[in-house]
Amino acid sequence: MTRPARRDAVPRRGRDRRARILPSHGGTRRVLGAPPSTAVLGGGIAGLAAATALAERGVRVTLYEREDSLGGRLAGHATTLADGSAVTMSRGFHAFFRQYYNLRGLLRRADPSLGMLRGLPDYPLQHSSGLRDSFRHVPRTPPWSALGFAALSPSFGVRDLTRMDVRAALPLLDVRVPEVYQRLDSVSAHDFLAAIRFPEAAHHLAFEVFSRSFFADPRELSAAEMVLMFHIYFLGSSEGLLFDVPDEPFPAALWEPLAGYLRGHGVEVRTGTPVESLTPRPSGGFTVMTPEGVDRHDAAVLALDTAGLRAVVGNSPRLATARWREGVSRLRTAPPFLVSRLWLDRPVAPDRPGFLGTSGYGSLDNISVLERWEGEAARWSARTGGSVVELHAYALPHGADPDTEYKRLLEQLHRACPETREAAVVDVRHELREDCPLFPVGGYEQRPTVSTPDPALTVAGDLVRVPLPVALMERAATTGFLAANALLRRWGVRGQTLWTVPDRGRLAALRGLARLGRP
Repeated sequence: MTRPARRDAVPRRGRDRRARILPSHGGTRRVLGAPPSTAVLGGGIAGLAAATALAERGVRVTLYEREDSLGGRLAGHATTLADGSAVTMSRGFHAFFRQYYNLRGLLRRADPSLGMLRGLPDYPLQHSSGLRDSFRHVPRTPPWSALGFAALSPSFGVRDLTRMDVRAALPLLDVRVPEVYQRLDSVSAHDFLAAIRFPEAAHHLAFEVFSRSFFADPRELSAAEMVLMFHIYFLGSSEGLLFDVPDEPFPAALWEPLAGYLRGHGVEVRTGTPVESLTPRPSGGFTVMTPEGVDRHDAAVLALDTAGLRAVVGNSPRLATARWREGVSRLRTAPPFLVSRLWLDRPVAPDRPGFLGTSGYGSLDNISVLERWEGEAARWSARTGGSVVELHAYALPHGADPDTEYKRLLEQLHRACPETREAAVVDVRHELREDCPLFPVGGYEQRPTVSTPDPALTVAGDLVRVPLPVALMERAATTGFLAANALLRRWGVRGQTLWTVPDRGRLAALRGLARLGRP
C-alpha cells in the first residue's frame, strides 16, 4: 500500500499517478549536536545528490572532484573557436526524461520550476533504409503506449508481428527488480530480441536505441538492463518517451547554480582535487589523501566512475574487506565513444529536428542540431548564419583513432543530411572517452551496492546495483540520495524521500499474462 509522502518528500511533478513513493526512514529533522563530517568523492550527479541530502540535514560535507568543474560525465569546459567565439564544449546531448523524478528533484534545489529545461517536440528515429519512427503521437499511458507505437511505426509489419514469439515476450508485461536480473541477466540483449523474434527493422529503430544508450554493443549488454528500460519508458510508466534538454550548456544551466546552493548549505566544494586513497582510522572514519595533504572525515561516499572507483579502492588496501575490494577491481568500462561537435558556416535544413536517433549509418548513433534548443549555440548561429551540429558514435573499437572515426561520422552526416555536404566546418571539437560502466551479461551480482561492509562507507553512481527500476542518470541521482540516507540513518537523522516508476506491471491482467511466459 502506498503511504502518503511526508512534508519533506520530493514533490510530485510528473503525470503518473502510480509513481511509487519511497518514504525515508524516520529521525530528527537535522543533526543534533556536533555535526559529523563526510567526504563525498566525485562531483557528478551521484556525488552532488549525496552532498545535497547530507548538507540539508546539517552534515559537514567536503565534495572532492578531480576535474576543474562539476558534473562528471555531464561537465563542460570553455574553449575558443577559430573565429574567436568563446563556447562551451561537453559530451553534449543527454535526454532528461520525465521519469527521472529524483534527478529532477535534485535540479529543483537550484530552480524549483526547472526553468533550465526545455522540452523537445519529438524523439525521432531514422534508419538509412528510409524507415523513420517518431514518439510524438504515441500514447503515454500503458499498455496503449506500446500498442500505439507498434500501430504507428512503419517498422512493425503485420507479417513481422505474426512471426513474433508472443509467449517468450510476455514477461515484458511485468518487469520487477531484482527479479528481472535473476531471469535475464545471463542473456544478451541481442539474443533476447532474437529469441522473441522481434522484427528486425524495429530492432534497429527501437530496442537498439535503448541498448546503445548504455554505450555498449547489444551482444555484450545484459538483456535485463534493456528490458528494464522497456519497463521504465513503455509499459511501466505513463510519463512517455518525450524528454527535456538544458537550454544552456551544462555548467551554466545545471552545475553552477547547484554549486551555489551547496555552498549556501556549508558544503566545501574542492574541484581540481583528486582523492588518492582512503584509510580507515582506528577511532572510526577515514583519512583522505589528496595531493594537497591529508583530511579526516567521519564517513565517506564513493561517487566515482568505474575507473576512478577501481583506482581509489586499489590504493586503499585496508578499505572495507578484501572480498569487497576484489569485486570492485573486476568492474569493467563500456567501449569508447566519440562526440564530435561541428560549427558549420551555413544552416542545416530548417526541418532538421533538434535530435535524431540514427541506425544503419555506420558508427553514427545520433545527430543533434544544438541551436534548436541550446541558447549558446543559438546565439552563435544567429550571429554567423551557421549551424552547430553534434555527432555521437557509441561502442567504438578499443584504441579507436578520433580523426579516423570523425571522418567516418562526417561521411554519415552527409548521407543523413545531404545539405551539409556543401557546408564548410568553421571549427570542430572532439570528446573521445571510455569511462561509462559496462553492464555485461551475467554481471549484475558482481556490481557493488550502496552499502558496503563498513557502515561508514557508501557507494553511489550509475554503476551501482540497486533493487529499484532506475537507470542511467536517474540511477546516479537515486543512489546518491540512498548513499546519503544510509549514513543519515546511522546518525538518527531523517533521510530523503524518493520516487520511482511503478516497480511491477501496471495492470493485474497484464501481470497475469506475464506469468504465462515465465518458465
